[in-house]
Amino acid sequence: MNGNGLNPGHSNGKSQTEKEKDKPPQRSRSGRIQTLGPVANLEQHVRSDWWRGIFNSLYLKTDADVVEDSHITRQEVGLFADLLKLSPEDKILDLCCGQGRHSLELARRGQKNVEGLDRSHYLIQRGKMIARKEALGVKFREGDARKLPYPTDHFDVVVILGNSFGYFDSVEDDLRVLKEVCRVLKPWGRLLIDVTDGDYIRRKFEPRSWEWIDKKHFVCRERSLSADGQRLISREVISNVEKGLLADQFYAERLYTPESISDLLRNAGFNDTVVHNSLSPESQRNQDLGMMERRIVVTSVVRKEWSCVKKKLKLAHRRVVVIQGDPTKPDPTKPMSVFDDDDFYTIDQLKSALRELPDYQFTYLDNHDTLFADLMKHKGKFDYALNLCDEGFNNNPRLELHVPAILECLGIPYTGAAPQCLAHCYDKSLVRGIALEMGIPVPQAFFINPGDTKFEMPFGFPVIVKPNFGDSSFGITQRCVAYSLEELLNAIGEIRGKFGYDKPILCEEFLTGKDLSLGIIGNPPSSYTILPITEEDYSAVPVELPRLCGYEAKWDPQSPYWNIRSMPAELTESQEKTMIACSVRLFDRLECRDYARIDWRLSAGGEPKMLEVNPNPGWCWDGHLCKMAKYTGMTYADMLEAILKAAEHRLGLRSVCQKKEDDSPVIKTLMVSMEKSAI
Repeated sequence: MNGNGLNPGHSNGKSQTEKEKDKPPQRSRSGRIQTLGPVANLEQHVRSDWWRGIFNSLYLKTDADVVEDSHITRQEVGLFADLLKLSPEDKILDLCCGQGRHSLELARRGQKNVEGLDRSHYLIQRGKMIARKEALGVKFREGDARKLPYPTDHFDVVVILGNSFGYFDSVEDDLRVLKEVCRVLKPWGRLLIDVTDGDYIRRKFEPRSWEWIDKKHFVCRERSLSADGQRLISREVISNVEKGLLADQFYAERLYTPESISDLLRNAGFNDTVVHNSLSPESQRNQDLGMMERRIVVTSVVRKEWSCVKKKLKLAHRRVVVIQGDPTKPDPTKPMSVFDDDDFYTIDQLKSALRELPDYQFTYLDNHDTLFADLMKHKGKFDYALNLCDEGFNNNPRLELHVPAILECLGIPYTGAAPQCLAHCYDKSLVRGIALEMGIPVPQAFFINPGDTKFEMPFGFPVIVKPNFGDSSFGITQRCVAYSLEELLNAIGEIRGKFGYDKPILCEEFLTGKDLSLGIIGNPPSSYTILPITEEDYSAVPVELPRLCGYEAKWDPQSPYWNIRSMPAELTESQEKTMIACSVRLFDRLECRDYARIDWRLSAGGEPKMLEVNPNPGWCWDGHLCKMAKYTGMTYADMLEAILKAAEHRLGLRSVCQKKEDDSPVIKTLMVSMEKSAI
């Protein structure tokens, strides 16, 4: 048993036998509980709503060896947090939470958005009391797990812990619970269930046991399998040495196997179900653990579309159309050239963040075959477009500029760079030339055209070989760093052969200093912010490999480069000022708009040198720009809103709600950062 109850509705058409077993325990005239004495069939005495009154102060005594053991709870929460890969911002529902032992521990560990729901009034009040006492921001409420009082697409994570699943008479009710969980989870939301190992219990349950649970309380237990073998029926007779009999109670819990719980999850709409190792608590009392003795831990993911939410927009609010890559078409920059689960997860994270912006209503367009017609159809129905199609039209990176060109032709305002800027920045050599003309330091380099059979090196090794045209680190691997002529020729051959690249190749001196990125949101010289400069941490990469954040770091989870992490850069004041001043000048010269990322690297002597300019850089939840924004305290949604506000300011769309927006934390961040970073 465990400390969580559910709240079934009333069932009709019961037989007389069923009505009898649903009667509450009888008391004598003296007020004492009357025991039934020996019974031949435990199942006949289990009420259909046995969980309605069983989870009380007595439960916290009989099961205290697990549910009141803080050491066990900490161990379990640590395991569950690792399996779920929790982040502090995740919205978590602890369903059938009992007295909230897991909810409260999650909050102690820094989870900011934890809610607990349970049927037991007593246990919920106890959880609230502890939360108040420890100043923990956990929200507790009573409710029915089959009809959750939460909106659709609300939680990132739902957990059902401590064998709190399978209390109903029918599997159909358990399925209703899981379908409700599926509803309240966001797309790609995660579920973790910790439930008794049905196969183990069928073989190992103790038909009779007894134990002293403390110096005054004594409990006797009887158990048997139900007639269909699908539930374990239990009876507890609890006595107090001074007060006599306290309870004679019957309950039943369904026995799920890894196969049956996986099937149920699939029927409820879940995907990617994984059954993990079994879980057994280390009880200090070391007596009868019953259903808690061995449990299976199951995780699953819900893949679904966001529900349609209609907002009543005020006159000053914005309607925005979001343009993205086409997931039905090949994408040459991605592994296997297709949109995979990571891409769809990234898209859903974007939609989740945009849903947090109350002043906006978003429409999404990603069918490139009908993009022109769809934009024509929607023209006049939205204020502007949020152009996030960094894949390029038809997912062709050379056609990235075609999307804003279409918008220009249709007279639709949009966020981000114009076609000319995208064309310039797609050519790495051209950007280098512009930077040199402006006196901005860049690495030494030479150019190799497709037909060239020989070339001269104006500097020594090491060099890095990269496609002159492209983004997403296409074609750049660890083998692109060459320390000899043979390695240089091999690197050129691999880019030509393996990646099928037949355009000019750029060979640069390979800088061995810090690998840096600088982000700008806004539009210099008016309102803009310089995001904190980030540095790539290569400490997890084997020392014999070049320090390089290339294609493997972004697309190959098996590569040692996958473990590269970003961190705030430690720079001298001179280095930082040089990077900021040059980046702002390049942003203006190349006509970047609303946001951009400029990549830099230090030479061995510590001199900053500009590598490339990324207009419309990666907007994803785990990208460099988002990481930089988080260092300022901005959430993913805040970053996206800052880009939208920057575009609105540039387009002159802010006048209708000027005062409200000037008071917003995002705009204040932009203005304050502009003042701090002014050169």
